[in-house]
Amino acid sequence: MTEANSERPVRHLLGLSGGKDSSALAIYLRDRIPEMEYFFADTGAELPETLEFVDLLEDYLGKPIVRLNAGRDFDYYLKLHNNFLPSPQQRWCTINLKLIPFENYVGDDEVISYIAIRADEPSRVGYVSTKPNIKTRFPFKEDGLNKDDVTQILESCGLGLPKYYEWRSRSGCYFCFFQRQEEWLGLKKHHGDLYELARQYEKADEETGKRYTWNQSGSLDEIVSRAEKKASLPRKQTSKVSKKLIDNFSDEDDDSDSACLICMR
Repeated sequence: MTEANSERPVRHLLGLSGGKDSSALAIYLRDRIPEMEYFFADTGAELPETLEFVDLLEDYLGKPIVRLNAGRDFDYYLKLHNNFLPSPQQRWCTINLKLIPFENYVGDDEVISYIAIRADEPSRVGYVSTKPNIKTRFPFKEDGLNKDDVTQILESCGLGLPKYYEWRSRSGCYFCFFQRQEEWLGLKKHHGDLYELARQYEKADEETGKRYTWNQSGSLDEIVSRAEKKASLPRKQTSKVSKKLIDNFSDEDDDSDSACLICMR
């Protein structure tokens, strides 16, 4: 007798972060793989611009984008971790809010997972599941598409880039600890309420004097103060500088993106 699992067709899955690359890949594959399933792991700490863009993308794709993590957001897992903030060394947020929900969504089904790593990112591998029922493909790499191609895909379909790229170089939670100081300053300027919430997560132990902050280089107020001072200095360059952080930083400026590709593509 044939087992039920062997009768089910292979599922094609594409995870969306609200970032440019995964969104462009969804558009690129929409007509090539009509049976594609799209999902978005909502951490409960997304930027408004991210949620808005995911809604726009859902309309363009013409099929639902499944939202994961219903009822269990960042604050839920923060309590489980005794209110210790995540860090590059302890990325429990990525594990609990991205990786585990994805593998639970897959279950035991045979799946092909499509990852939005481009041809001009030779050193990046992204998140590849070790589960034997999950196979991985990299269509942009396979077809030789680069960063300019991604931008062209988004512009030609009418969606363009998500609005947060005006002041931020990546998607992810509004308090993501991989942000540069300029991006924290951008959060304060564009979403003062979210910046204040991020500040409230930071704590200090009165007995030991130890501080629990989003960044090892200091509190958010200290980081933003340095960013404001840097921004006030005259620029010593002749070439025109774009107002968009996405244009001012290359993907190789730091390797933090590779640590959380499942969050930030």
